[in-house]
Amino acid sequence: MVISGTRCLLSYIVLPFLAPALGAATGIEPYFGIPISIIALVFDVRGMRRFWIADHRYRWPMTVIYLAVMGLVTALLVSDIHRLVR
Repeated sequence: MVISGTRCLLSYIVLPFLAPALGAATGIEPYFGIPISIIALVFDVRGMRRFWIADHRYRWPMTVIYLAVMGLVTALLVSDIHRLVR
C-alpha cells in the first residue's frame, strides 16, 4: 500500500507542481504513473496474499481495504493510459 500511496503522491502533488517549476514538459505524468501503478498493483496483490497465507485474523477487513486501494489505483491507471493515448 505504500507504493500505491507513493503513486498518488507523485501523480497529484509532486509532478503537477514540481515538473513545471523545473521546466519539464507537462504531460509527463502518465509516463511515471503507468509503471508505478503496475508495480503498486503487483505489490498490493502480494500483500493481500500474505495475509491469506498467514491465516491472519484480519484477512477479510484487509482484503476489503486492499481491493478498495487496488480499485482506485486501477482507475488511475486507466486514466493515465487514456491521457497517453489521446
